[in-house]
Amino acid sequence: MGRTVPTYRMASESLFQSWNDYRRALPQEDREAFDRLSDKVRLHASACSVAAFLDPLEGALLSILLEQEKELERLRKKA
Repeated sequence: MGRTVPTYRMASESLFQSWNDYRRALPQEDREAFDRLSDKVRLHASACSVAAFLDPLEGALLSILLEQEKELERLRKKA
């Protein structure tokens, strides 16, 4: 029996695909930063699956914000 609802990983990859034209239009440096953001989303895909967001963008944004907060904390401790 097949799934009727795509997994979060599938939904987030679909989201990335829909952003592909935007990504291609970015300068190389920005494209690399964009790819790092995408990696942050993939890092938390399991947590997003458990949360069962109706919109995969919600989980993607929370994942990015969480990783940004962790990075800010690392920089604060360094200073």
